Amino acid sequence: MKIGVFSVLFQDKTFEEMLDYVADAGVDMVELGTGGNPGNQFCPLDELLEDESKRAEYLEKIQQRGLGISAFSCHNNPISPNQDHAQDAHDTLFKTIKLAALLNVPVVNTFSGVAGSDETAKYPNWPVTPWPTAYSEILEWQWEEKLIPYWKKAADYAKEQGVKIAIELHAGFLVHTPYTLLKLRAATNDAIGANLDPSHLWWQGIDPVAAIKILGRENAIHHFHAKDTYIDQENVNMYGLTDMQPYGNVQTRAWTFRTVGYGHNPQVWGEIISALRINGYDYVVSIEHEDPIMSIEEGFTKAVNNLKSVNIENPAPDLWWT
Repeated sequence: MKIGVFSVLFQDKTFEEMLDYVADAGVDMVELGTGGNPGNQFCPLDELLEDESKRAEYLEKIQQRGLGISAFSCHNNPISPNQDHAQDAHDTLFKTIKLAALLNVPVVNTFSGVAGSDETAKYPNWPVTPWPTAYSEILEWQWEEKLIPYWKKAADYAKEQGVKIAIELHAGFLVHTPYTLLKLRAATNDAIGANLDPSHLWWQGIDPVAAIKILGRENAIHHFHAKDTYIDQENVNMYGLTDMQPYGNVQTRAWTFRTVGYGHNPQVWGEIISALRINGYDYVVSIEHEDPIMSIEEGFTKAVNNLKSVNIENPAPDLWWT
């Protein structure tokens, strides 16, 4: 398993400074934003698509530092009821898939998106309860009329380009659990898989190791984010797990994103790493730092060190003792 980092946290650096910094930290791979929520500071998407020489120069800067690209990321909402937003997300996704194919980057990370309640809606609607039954009706309409038709086209395009789409299981979007990921995959093709981030599973009550087993059986883990979550039970008792307080309200929030090792101990992370390998994923563990009480540098460094202490780097040997 290789250790990587989602470069969005280094917005204060130039491309070359970012590459030098992560290489010096002992990281193997970088995950680069191409637009949408991550922005595209380190990946001028249109420029690279248009110019082969610039693509070669771009790759050389990465490779000469001993790094590789684990994935391009364009997290957004391509089925938003806001047509301008949806079109922008769509254009960025398809351009990103094309660039990934040109640069031999195997994975594009994104969100599934979430539609509105009907064709007249102005805002996204994320149903999470089956009753009143209007919510169930909205959910069925979203899947049948928006989500599946869109991702059939996107998955077919990705398959043609030889690129995998890793959908992050994330609150606020229709694909947010192993079940919803596998449901969408069954309705499209196996280009669709998960960008599995345990930080979004813990607060839903999902055991990441169990999720890895469920998805691994289907060869449906395409990428992995390393981010932790701390759950404050006293605050859960007050606000519940669907806490809508801003992420900065750490003292009162029910749960908070933390850097690796500060929500769950190294043994838990060791079990996650082992489960990934046992269940067929042996690619990249990409650090995503969103810890509100640590600086970027400290949080990133601690995540690297904590992951290195539990990572399994070398291929498994033959069972020499049997």
